[in-house]
Amino acid sequence: MAVLLIIIGIIVLLGVILVGIFNRFVKNKNTVKDGWSNIDVALKRRYDLIPNLVETVKGYASHEKDTLEAVIQARNAAMAVPSDDINKQIQAENQLQKTLRSIFALSEAYPDLKANTNFLQLQDKLNEIEENLERARRYYNGTVRENNTYGESFPGVLVAGMFNYQHFDYFEAEPESRENVKVSFS
Repeated sequence: MAVLLIIIGIIVLLGVILVGIFNRFVKNKNTVKDGWSNIDVALKRRYDLIPNLVETVKGYASHEKDTLEAVIQARNAAMAVPSDDINKQIQAENQLQKTLRSIFALSEAYPDLKANTNFLQLQDKLNEIEENLERARRYYNGTVRENNTYGESFPGVLVAGMFNYQHFDYFEAEPESRENVKVSFS
């Protein structure tokens, strides 16, 4: 009888441990998704701002059509990625960020554009959104770190497959974004 109670106690203890691990996986995944939703809100604000910025630049740099089209294409591509595919969204956002840098490089070449009040307001608004994005990305990366560490370490790694553990990618800068933007008018 004592052996049966010990076995039942061990089974109950293992059940409690598995429930705790499962709940931690759920908590981590939901925290990552919450972090991503903060980024998503800022991205939507940025998507709405980009066409106004492009239209303002068009008036001053009409022969920079390729640059402006690249920004719009990157914006549309980022908007087309399903919101539940966080890893593909990160890749699309990195591409959009790269093309946005080229617009601000254009402003250096066009003094009238650089002095335009509308352009400056849009640039300030975009800078504000970018600062919010930076904070949201830091928070998101922290939640991803916690999620991925738990899913890849003991005891989580033992049952990760059984509980449909989801690994998330970090939001990292592309190597190209660390380089200076080159503007050529030849």
